[in-house]
This record gives sequence, structure tokens and C-alpha cells, in this order.
Amino acid sequence: MENHRAKLVEYFKKNLAKGYTEESLKWSLIQQGYSRTDISRSLEKLEKEREYERKENEKSKDKPKIKYELYGSDNKPIKIETRKPGKSWKKFFRDLMS
Repeated sequence: MENHRAKLVEYFKKNLAKGYTEESLKWSLIQQGYSRTDISRSLEKLEKEREYERKENEKSKDKPKIKYELYGSDNKPIKIETRKPGKSWKKFFRDLMS
């Protein structure tokens, strides 16, 4: 029975990718003699698989950290000190308002 539903899930995946609607596929299967229960449970399983894939894709979309390095004419890295912009802006506005 589970193998039967797995085939229906694959049928839905393949034909939805081709552009058919769920409703047209449902009615096509009903006309071929498949039970409505099997069809609806196959669609539920397909939706669970899609939701799992969406969650996995969101996890893998972590932004990569880009590292910039400057090199001098002698091919040695140049160190540049950076400062936190929050503190300087606070000081700027504090001085401006006083």
C-alpha cells in the first residue's frame, strides 16, 4: 500500500513540474480508478516532503562570510584597523546636541 502511494507521490511531482494543476491530476487519477483517500494522502505526503525541503534550503542559505585582505606591492598583507561605527555616531550626536 505504501509503495502504491509512493508511486502516486512521484506521479504528482513529475506532473506538477510539467505545469499541471493538482485538481486536474486528482480528477485524472479518480477517472483511472484510484481512491480519493489514496490521492489525498499522497498529496499530504508530497506537501510534507516539500515543507521539509523548504526548511533544509533555508538552513543552507546561511550567508557566507566574506574576508577582504589588502596586499601591498611586496605581496604582504596590509593590516587596517577598523573601529565600531556605533560609538563615533553616539559621540557625534551627543556633541551636536550639547
